[in-house]
This record gives sequence, C-alpha cells and structure tokens, in this order.
Amino acid sequence: MSQSKKNGSNFLVQGSILAMASIISRIIGLVYRLPMTSILGDMGNGYYSTAFEIYNVMLIISSYSLPLAVSKLVSARLAKGETKKAYQILKGALLFATISGGIVSLIVFFGAEQLAGIMNTPMSVYALRVLGPGLIVVAILGVLRGFFQGTGTMVPSAISQIIEQIVNAIVSVWAAYVLFNYGTRIGKVLGDKEHYAAAYGAAGGTLGTLLGSIAALIFVGFIFMTYLRIFKKKMKKEHNVNVDSFSYTMKMLIVTIVPVLLSTTVYNISASIDQGIFKNIAALQGYAKDQADSWYGVFSCKYRLLINVPISIASAMVASAVPKLTASYAEHDLEAVRSQIQASTRFIMVIAFPCTVGLMVLGKPILLLLFPTTLSNIGVATNMMWLGSIAIVFYSISTLSNGLLQGIDRMKIPVINALIALVAHIIVLIVLMLVFRLNIYAVVIANTFFAFLMCILNSRAIVKYSGFKREYKKTYIIPAFCSILMGVATLATYQSIYKIVKRNVVAIIPAFIVAFIVYGVTLLLFKGLTEDELKRFPGGTRLVKIAKAVHLM
Repeated sequence: MSQSKKNGSNFLVQGSILAMASIISRIIGLVYRLPMTSILGDMGNGYYSTAFEIYNVMLIISSYSLPLAVSKLVSARLAKGETKKAYQILKGALLFATISGGIVSLIVFFGAEQLAGIMNTPMSVYALRVLGPGLIVVAILGVLRGFFQGTGTMVPSAISQIIEQIVNAIVSVWAAYVLFNYGTRIGKVLGDKEHYAAAYGAAGGTLGTLLGSIAALIFVGFIFMTYLRIFKKKMKKEHNVNVDSFSYTMKMLIVTIVPVLLSTTVYNISASIDQGIFKNIAALQGYAKDQADSWYGVFSCKYRLLINVPISIASAMVASAVPKLTASYAEHDLEAVRSQIQASTRFIMVIAFPCTVGLMVLGKPILLLLFPTTLSNIGVATNMMWLGSIAIVFYSISTLSNGLLQGIDRMKIPVINALIALVAHIIVLIVLMLVFRLNIYAVVIANTFFAFLMCILNSRAIVKYSGFKREYKKTYIIPAFCSILMGVATLATYQSIYKIVKRNVVAIIPAFIVAFIVYGVTLLLFKGLTEDELKRFPGGTRLVKIAKAVHLM
C-alpha cells in the first residue's frame, strides 16, 4: 500500500473514532431530549433554542474556529519536526481563547436581556445567562482538543465529547424539571404561569451544557498535563531550532483563525438570521407569537436535532482530515492530498444518503417514537422531514469541503462562498415567506438551498485548486440508488407490520434492520465499494471477510 493510502487509512480510522463519539453523543442527546422536551413543551423548547442560537453565534465569534485552526498549525509544525514551534502555537492559542472567551462570556451574561430582545424572544433571557459563563470554558477546551487533533489523535476529543454529553444529559433533565416547577410557582404569583415555567425550565436545560463543558475540560486538561511531560522531552531533543517570537506566533494564529472564523460565522449564523426573519415576518403576517415560537421549537429541537446526527459525522471527518491534509500539503505530497479528499468524501456519502432516505420514509414513526408529546405538531414535523432531509447530503458535503479547502490553504474561498450562499439564502427565505406564505417550511427550504449552494461552490474550488478529479458513479450515484431501494423496502416493512400490530415501536425496529441489511447488500452488489476501499474503512478487514463469506464480494 502506498504512503498516501496509509495516510488515508489512518485519518479515516481517527475520523471514525471521532465520528462514533459524535454519534454516541448525539444519541445521548436524543435520549435526554425526550424527557426534557416533554418537560419544557414546544414553547419552552422555543426559548431554549433561541438561547442556543445566540450562544452559538457568540461561540462562533469567540472560539468555534480554534480547534481547526490550532490543529492545522500544530500539524504543519509537527510535520516538519518543529515541536517547539508547535508548543508555542499552543501557548498563544490558550491566551487567545482566554481573552476572546472571557470577553464574550461577559457580553452574553450582562447583555442577555438585550440579546434576547433582538431575537424577539425576551423570555429566553434566563437560559442565556446560564450559558454565558460556558463560553470561556468551551474556548479553552477547543484549544486543547485542537492540539491533540493536530498531533494526530482524536481519542481525547472523542472521550471528552461523551463525558460532556453524559453530564449534560443528567443535569439538563434534572435541572429542567426542578426549575420548571420553580418557574410555575413564580408564574402563579406574577400571573403568567405558562411563560415563566417554560422560561425557567429552559434555563435548567442549559445548565447541563455549562456543567458538561466543565467536566470535559477537566478530563482533557488531565490528559494534557500527562502528555505534556512527553511533549517537553521531545522539545529537549531539538537542537538549533529557532522558535518564533510570541508576537509572530500570535500573528500567525490570527491570520489562520480569522478566515476560519469568518467562514464558520457566515456558515452558522444563518440559523440566527433565519429565526429573526421568520419570527418578524410571521408577526407581520398575523401569526400568533406562541404559534411562531412552537413552530420554531419543532424546527430547531426536533427536525434539526435529527438531521444533525449524520451531519456530525462530516464534522468529525473534517477534524481528522484537516491535520493530515495540512501535513501532506506542506510536504507537497499532492497524491496523498487527492487520496484523502476522495476517501473522506466517499466515507461521508456512503453514510449521508441512507440517512437522508431513512428520515424521509420513516420521519413520522421516528418523531412519534422519540417525541411522543409532539402529537399536536406531528403534521408540521413530518412535512419538515419530507422537505428537508435532503439537507443531510448537502450539509455533509459543504461541511467537509469547507475543511478540505482550509486544509489545502485556500482559507478565503469558504468565506467568499459562504457569503454568496448566505445572501442568496436570505433572499429565498424572504420570498418564500412573503410571496408564497410558507411560514416555517420556508426556513426548511431556505436552509437546504444554502447548503446546496455551498456544495456547488466549494466542490468547484476543490477541483480547481487540488487537481482532484471527482468520481460520480461510486461516490454519489450508487449510494443514492441503493438508498432509494433501501427506502422502498424499509417503508414496505414498516407499513406491513404496523397494519398488523398497530404499534409504532414494534414496527419500526424490524424496519431499521431491513434498512441496514438492504443498503449494505445492495451497496456491495452494485460495487459501490471495492475490496481495497472497504479495507481502508475502520474494521474494513473484518467487513471484507463477512462479505466474502456470504458471497457479496
């Protein structure tokens, strides 16, 4: 196996470790959101999601770009054997995180009332104040995760994600229950029981986020202090190495962080812009404020929560691919660069297409299984899944391509593309709401359009600047076709069993099993993955043996 293939295999394994952690974290998130969603109701979920929209924007501004930027810079230095320079990058990044995270934490905590007012959801102020202090914690945590990713290991990031989510789950449900009841008592006194109960309950839900990030930081910090002794021994072995001045290091950090920051800001800020446009236009069109809050609660806490599970795999692949791409690009190994782009894209598409079709055909059963209290809005939620599940494919490609472009030092391209897509997406959203009066469905369609446009623009740039020749049949057409076959078989299985037993949970489990078997079998039968390609996936050798045993390969 060539060196480029070895690199591809290694970063796929590391990426899969982080991807599995992300999936586990998302599953934990889904599980704890069931009781929490039931406690808060759609209105409380609306307040909760509004606070998180603001929190996410502030997170993007202060530290969202830090893990990627740090991993990119650290991996580039380590590829050249410059351990001391890598350590200098780490120190500069920690200083940057402390300052930026601290400033934004203070802004969110003390300016929560004004920020909630801008989003036309003043009762989200309590949840927002709880989230404020977590911004500095996440900033420092992001630097340490980025440092480990830059050294080529995703394990500390993966384990800390799971720890973070477990603490988050336990605390969020408990605190949401306690504070919801507390808010009910306060609301009785103030004559507004429903809104105060929902607002305080949402604040309880966000407390888990804060304590979860603190737990993750403690874990990663402990691992880092242990690893630091080994790292310093490597530095002592370096002789005649001139370490960059601290001012130059900070300059390099800022030059790297700003393009990533702008790209992620534009890429993620669309959600907050959507909420502001949707709620204000909905008010102008005569929709009740509570109705708009409930609709957006379904969109953010049910639809988007579900589609983000497979999309998180693309984010994990970016975290793994960027350090390897940066190192290969720094060494002018273009064969390795193109191999890694192909491997990561193929990996993502093999997962994104079946997830898209699965949520389209089983959207309603999954929603009823996970969110039994959403019965009053089940029609709206189901329509969202039909309209917007294809966004999984588009967001997966655009998320991955953002990271790939940054990995080959085309830092400005994702920023420009994201700005173009953002403006076009805003125009589409306004037209769909004002002209076609599609209310919350306009948000779903506009979000999908944003991701689609990012795919097109980023994909063209990758081909142009890397020399990568895109392969359509195996990467896109075969996974899509196999997913459609899977969808037909899955829907037929579910409906057949449901007609007999009339129980959703009994019908959905065998439907999932059929989906897994049909997709896996058809993908191999139509040569969607060759033996060599399958071996490069985590656990691929074992999968090849199973496929050969049943004569699928």
